[in-house]
Amino acid sequence: MFSKVVAVSLLALASSQLMAAECTTTVESTDQMTYTTKEFTVDKSCKTFTVKLTHGGSLPKNVMGHNLVISKTADMQAIATEGMSQGLEKDYLKADNAAIIAHTKMIGAPEKETEVTFDTSKLEAGGDYSFFCSFPGHISMMKGKVVVK
Repeated sequence: MFSKVVAVSLLALASSQLMAAECTTTVESTDQMTYTTKEFTVDKSCKTFTVKLTHGGSLPKNVMGHNLVISKTADMQAIATEGMSQGLEKDYLKADNAAIIAHTKMIGAPEKETEVTFDTSKLEAGGDYSFFCSFPGHISMMKGKVVVK
């Protein structure tokens, strides 16, 4: 009887770990001004969520720098436009912009990765969210959807 209880307990533990939400994602950026990911999902069962941004290219960040900014889709263009005047040293983002949910720093060769962890309470299930690069001009090609479920 004891071995059945142990077996059932181990099975339940293993299945609960398999059912646990993935609370991280990796998005790769390239010298061709693209993200290799067009969409990622944030599960609201995650208290925090981490986005790791990698740079697969060889160009430096002053030429082909990339970051990843998360906001409501409706706020994307205004954030990017306002950020252009902030310059590279400020990651082309205005520091006190409340519309920015989360963002990584700007990277480019030789920096190959950065990440940001944010509180998922800033997101509503079914809301219209996106991610984009705030380097001037990149938002036209470097954007994707953040699905919240």
